[in-house]
Amino acid sequence: MRSRLLLVHLLVTSLFIVLLGRLWQVQVVDFDRYARAATEDHVRHVVIPAVRGRIVDDRGRPLVRNRTAMTVSVDLSTLSRQPDEGREVLRRLSGLLRVPQEEIARRARLCGPKVGRPCWPGSPYQPIPVAEGVDERTAMQIVERPEDFPGVVAELQPVREYPNGRLAAHVLGYLAPEDRAVVGRDGLEAAYEADLRGTPGSRDLVVDSAGHVLRTLAEQPPTPGATLVTSLDVKVQKAAERALRRAVEAARKRGRVADQAAAVVMEARTGRIVAMANLPSYDPSVWVGGIDPADYARLTSQKRGSPLLSRAVQGQWPPGSTWKVTSTAAAVRYGYRLRGTYDCPGTYRVGDRDFRNYRAVDHGRIDLHRALVVSCDTVFYKFAYDMWLRRPGKKHPMLSMAKAFGFGRKTGVDLPGEAPGHLPDRAWDWPGEAANFSIGQGEILVTPLQLATAYAALANGGTLFSPRVGKALVGADGRVLRKITPPVAGRLPVGAKTLAYTRKALADVPKSGTAAGAFAGFPLDRHPVAGKTGTAEVFGQQDTSWFASFDKRYVVVVMVAQGGNGGETAAPAAREIWSHLYGVSKR
Repeated sequence: MRSRLLLVHLLVTSLFIVLLGRLWQVQVVDFDRYARAATEDHVRHVVIPAVRGRIVDDRGRPLVRNRTAMTVSVDLSTLSRQPDEGREVLRRLSGLLRVPQEEIARRARLCGPKVGRPCWPGSPYQPIPVAEGVDERTAMQIVERPEDFPGVVAELQPVREYPNGRLAAHVLGYLAPEDRAVVGRDGLEAAYEADLRGTPGSRDLVVDSAGHVLRTLAEQPPTPGATLVTSLDVKVQKAAERALRRAVEAARKRGRVADQAAAVVMEARTGRIVAMANLPSYDPSVWVGGIDPADYARLTSQKRGSPLLSRAVQGQWPPGSTWKVTSTAAAVRYGYRLRGTYDCPGTYRVGDRDFRNYRAVDHGRIDLHRALVVSCDTVFYKFAYDMWLRRPGKKHPMLSMAKAFGFGRKTGVDLPGEAPGHLPDRAWDWPGEAANFSIGQGEILVTPLQLATAYAALANGGTLFSPRVGKALVGADGRVLRKITPPVAGRLPVGAKTLAYTRKALADVPKSGTAAGAFAGFPLDRHPVAGKTGTAEVFGQQDTSWFASFDKRYVVVVMVAQGGNGGETAAPAAREIWSHLYGVSKR
């Protein structure tokens, strides 16, 4: 019995010695390491967003700006210290704001892999906005009754505002939560995100083991974002969007579907974009404060026309006869005489198939000037077929010229999501493919922006620009931080005589050619606008309507999908835009 008691004493004594040793190690030997770990575990780094920079047009008129709105936010740290973890506070707040308590709770929860919108993407240690645009009387009730609303803050905060509503929505873009911050997700907001967002500040907070904030260790204030000055002109943008709407409405009255449209106005000598219009469009303010799932579904629905898609930059269609400027350049470079004459029969046989002119019209023997004015297809069919016969199984000269004009690749515009268009990457086995290609049909897809860029090169003497919307970035103190210049993307391999000849021919299209009806009454003697209509066939759909036009200063391209004849739908819209550019009154 005594031996057993002795064994127990020895065991207890040993355990006590081990415990004392471990305690000495923790409190003395490893004290610094554990103290440092305890401190690090309880310091939270909170990012303070900077006030986002504005976006303005070339004259300083606001396109996107910030307004102050009364915002109600909740502090999760304070709510968590309530006996019921803040449920009663949220219930009272729900009644005051007239917003369901469940909705407030969803907005205040933290985003995660299994947590969908609405949720909070930022830090849990900063107030989380749950309601914006709250009226002053409601806000004052929160401020004056802190005992009823612990952890609830009502204060003025900057909110993104679009003073022109839907105007240039696809160019401007929108903001959306991403990686615990609100960032630009499309348009200029995304392209110039790093400049617009400014430099965030920071705040280091000491919190206890329960996550409650004890004190602030350090704070660094944020630096406001820069103002983005664009080359857009608000008035021209409005005119372009108005012209598109009228063109679509008129086409629909004629039985056309006319479900998509785009217009691009560009400075021919600089590559700067003056206006870019798209239909269908949307109001970017739906993104402010977090988009409702139903609104997002509507904006991305194909049945509703996918309003988020920028037709000018991301839409792709065959260009129709607007393409003939590249075919003309290829034919002359290949050896056809610039001032020669050629047959324009109603039909032309390519291999074992007849290819028709528009409405099978026979224009007889004509020169290239006339071929462009009346848009003769059969002249270009013959060019393409002859080239194919001389180079079977090899890359076609018209395809090489199309690439030199910038087609089949992105223009490099300062807007995200640009489509590259499409050109065939193989030699044609069947000569009919070459014939179709020569008039802008077959394996060709272009964006309205690509066509505008190519016509700008034609207008300015051969310089192919990578277009830009941004013009300069200006700091909060008014200093110009950076100028933005459209870079030169290449030179057209086309002689000056060929370019001049083509420009002169296209100057007659609005006078006596396929766009004469649309430009009747327009003072072409004072404002000599040149252009080319296009009516592109699309399998299973109505024809795509195009008009690409230019003078020494501007390029105006209009496209209406399923809009029918180019001279009937797109050309009148372009004429309306030109009328605004030069202050020409309506006929």
